[in-house]
Amino acid sequence: MIKNLRFYRVHSDWPEDEASCSAQLENAAFRPCSAFSERSMGFEPPVDNAGDLFCRYLAGADLLQLRLQSRVLPLAAVKEALIERVTLFVNRTGRDPSRKEKRDLKEEIYGELLPKALLKSDRISAFYLRTDKILAIATPSATNAERLLDTLRAALGSLQVVPLEYKQPAHTLLTKIFLGDGPNEMALGRECRMKDLSATKSTVSWMDIDLAEKAVRAHVSSGLTIDRLGVQFDGMLRFTIDSELVVRKLRIEGIDELDDLDDEDPLARHDAEFTLLIGLVRRWLDALKKSLGGYGA
Repeated sequence: MIKNLRFYRVHSDWPEDEASCSAQLENAAFRPCSAFSERSMGFEPPVDNAGDLFCRYLAGADLLQLRLQSRVLPLAAVKEALIERVTLFVNRTGRDPSRKEKRDLKEEIYGELLPKALLKSDRISAFYLRTDKILAIATPSATNAERLLDTLRAALGSLQVVPLEYKQPAHTLLTKIFLGDGPNEMALGRECRMKDLSATKSTVSWMDIDLAEKAVRAHVSSGLTIDRLGVQFDGMLRFTIDSELVVRKLRIEGIDELDDLDDEDPLARHDAEFTLLIGLVRRWLDALKKSLGGYGA
């Protein structure tokens, strides 16, 4: 189940259907790390037991998945090997290595240890809402989102995207929700982070607390700005959202009840969950657009 989302508006052409999208994603298919490669990334089929297509079209959205593989080489192991290598250098030459010589020794160690390092894979899902021309990437990390976008550009040949923005800043809506003046379908949750705009590192956070308490709201009156807020949408979707519209801790209410259906087909379960999620996310984006005055530039 997708837990985090970053949103982008797409201003370039997108493949016209599932098959053509899959064929283009295959241009940047995942290949395992070679012996002397620290990292490899590429697209792979996004759903287990659903065939070899690199795109799965459901509920008006294209689902795709990036796989990132890296070699795990502990820094402590490199440091220990470097100490031994420097000792051997001193015993052989009678002097300490220069900065360049020490750097060369470290590169030798990397070259020797890297092929023996364990492999670790991470996966980042994304979906493209065709009618909305919005790409949602399932990560809170801007760096990982850019990795997916760069690989997507390589696959499609070109891709013009901008982070999702509206005419009004997101923190204005967060403040309204926090003060109880937000849209009816957006209810206040139990998590909040505020920051002092005059001191970017100064923040205060609340977890699992009644945010309607006067003592909590007083901080906004004293000048702090809502930076992240727990929200419940339409009684079914729960998440936190920040001033950059990054969604975290996404959860569909009652979804765990489906876990009791032991005989359910895993693929059917996946598709049902994804279809439900897409419907809720699309409705939430429509509500955002209405509340914040439409898209920005």
